[in-house]
Amino acid sequence: MMIFKHIKDIQPYLQTLQNNGLITGFVPTMGALHNGHISLVTKAKKEADVVISSIFINPTQFNDPKDFDKYPVTLDKDIYVLEKAGCDVLFLPAVAEMYPEGLQSPKKYELGYLETVLDGAFRPGHFQGVCQVVEKLVRIVQPNKLFLGQKDYQQCMVIKKLVGLLGVNTTIIIAPTQRELDGLAMSSRNTRLTEADRARAPLIYKTLQMIKQEIKPGDISELKTKAITILTAESFKVDYIEIAAADNLQLLDHWDGVTPLVALAAAFIGEVRLIDNLLL
Repeated sequence: MMIFKHIKDIQPYLQTLQNNGLITGFVPTMGALHNGHISLVTKAKKEADVVISSIFINPTQFNDPKDFDKYPVTLDKDIYVLEKAGCDVLFLPAVAEMYPEGLQSPKKYELGYLETVLDGAFRPGHFQGVCQVVEKLVRIVQPNKLFLGQKDYQQCMVIKKLVGLLGVNTTIIIAPTQRELDGLAMSSRNTRLTEADRARAPLIYKTLQMIKQEIKPGDISELKTKAITILTAESFKVDYIEIAAADNLQLLDHWDGVTPLVALAAAFIGEVRLIDNLLL
């Protein structure tokens, strides 16, 4: 695996690959890698000739500075597991490399409704920061295919919108959420859970499963209330549990029995905020 730290070095190398007709697949990450990330690398290896990954903890997408400070860093392990998984190229830039003119950007991405709900509402500025770094990475790497995980459902939709706004020729491929044996969605933040909190964490997924089992056409607001009550009773601090149209995230209180749905949750266990979703 080749490791690049500077844009001026990686761009000519990747351009040579594409000039030779090789299909590139890109898996952007913030490190602290787990099997969910590795599943994206594995999928990219099947669908591209060259797999590129990046590790960059992007400061502009953390609306809470404490969350940024506590984000897990496991660089040596990350490099090892990427190489073992067959990743071909790793881009490992410093903050100054990605933001030579500082973190503040005058650019505003027109994300519309997507930025007003769910994590957009509870983490102001988060998706602007996501778009800021993804635009930089996509323009640097210029991948043929971009691989994302479904666990970040809303973020996937935001990045789809971003790629459309930028007009870049990149195909987005979304892979299923990877879960632990007890159902907990794999996340870098899981490493910050205490032993007791880790034991309770799968209740988020079980609650989403309850929604899937009990949902029926008509009023679905009481089902959302029931889900919030289940988590609150176990000392979760719930930001939201919502049921939305799967294709545009329009939040719904009534279901026609036909519209494809997704249930989405965000809740704190102690100081750790976890998100999950389930297609219904």
